[in-house]
Amino acid sequence: MKGLTEHAMKTQSSNTLLWAILTGIVSGTILGGTLPDVGHSVSFLGELFLKALFVLVVPLVMSSIIVGVSSLGDVRQLGPLGGRTVLYFMTTTGIAVTIGLVLVLLIQPGTSGPSAADAEAMASVSERLEDKPASVTELLQTILIGLVPKNLFAAMANAEVLPLIVFSLVFGGVLTTIGERGSLVIRFFEGVNGAIMAMVHLLMWTAPVGIGALIAGRLGEAGGFSGFWPQLVQLGAYAGTVILGLLTHALIVLPLILYFVGKHNVVQYARNLGTALTTAFSTSSSSATLPLTMEAVIDEHGVSSRTARFVLPVGATINMDGTALYEAVAAVFIAQSYGIELTFAHTIIIVLTATLAAIGAAGIPEAGLVTMVLVLKAVNLPIEGIALILVIDWFLDRCRTTINVWGDAVGAAVIDTLGKKSSKDESGIQRDS
Repeated sequence: MKGLTEHAMKTQSSNTLLWAILTGIVSGTILGGTLPDVGHSVSFLGELFLKALFVLVVPLVMSSIIVGVSSLGDVRQLGPLGGRTVLYFMTTTGIAVTIGLVLVLLIQPGTSGPSAADAEAMASVSERLEDKPASVTELLQTILIGLVPKNLFAAMANAEVLPLIVFSLVFGGVLTTIGERGSLVIRFFEGVNGAIMAMVHLLMWTAPVGIGALIAGRLGEAGGFSGFWPQLVQLGAYAGTVILGLLTHALIVLPLILYFVGKHNVVQYARNLGTALTTAFSTSSSSATLPLTMEAVIDEHGVSSRTARFVLPVGATINMDGTALYEAVAAVFIAQSYGIELTFAHTIIIVLTATLAAIGAAGIPEAGLVTMVLVLKAVNLPIEGIALILVIDWFLDRCRTTINVWGDAVGAAVIDTLGKKSSKDESGIQRDS
């Protein structure tokens, strides 16, 4: 009875916070849209909130993975969990890229959007496209090299999450092999993890103000509604293609996977993730949203903590469905704007590089633009074409980040269900034998 009461109180508190955040978003939109100067002046409150979230990311990622790995007991148990996680994320990212490519080739937004190419530029680009497309080998090498930091503390300072995940996986695994000394260290990290989550709870009560200020500030920078609306109209076909692809992936593909494979009620699952998803849209950072995603998945949906502590930090780093979809659409849009016809070989390379570049993207705002350069280079498209999409990218960045977080949460449920099923099957085999 006591447990049910605590759960009801926590749900009520979560709902109150969600409505407060939504109120902050609406207020920030109205303020920044109608009074851009005022919106810009309060943006520092949003930056303060975002910085406070980022302070918690590194200790949370490291402590949650170390605790998650050590809770497995035998480190050999990590093999199936890790394999399922990577395979699932690679599959959903590949599906997202394919959706984006199909839509951009059907809609062809680049033919109706702003054209960036004159005759001379088109000739120059055409010559480059005749060259052999770049191999994905260099991209793979870059990602692999990035797994190992030169300096662990430098990686922490720079929020380089991928190498920190690798270190934490190895460190947590080793702790399980050194007996009582390892147990002491594991208990320390369990305390760190609990303390960080408690700090997140405190910080989230400032979220409505911080999130509202972020939205107001960004609209203020764009010149309010009068400045943002012309940008949206000019790139409407491109933005619409990206958003349609994101919605298709988020409202059809992922829910089907969650329902049939993850065995969860989709509406209830999404509702309980409301705070995390609205925070993802407002902050444009899957890493900053990680504490909220982890809390909702574990507390509200019964996903095992050891699975969530492993899958969600990894997902926040390598599972970028929305980013990969956006990069595929943007690359083809730029080619269309320059009047370039991409071959089937170029399309395949875009699929591969968009998937791999999304894996290497940090869970921070505008990371997709950085990895966009890799995709364009892979098929020798002009890097300056990125200028075509810059004015609207800040808005699309928030949309794709929300899909990234939704994909992480769905992945945690699916992988947890598959793990439980696998354990039951193994138990049945052992009993039969």
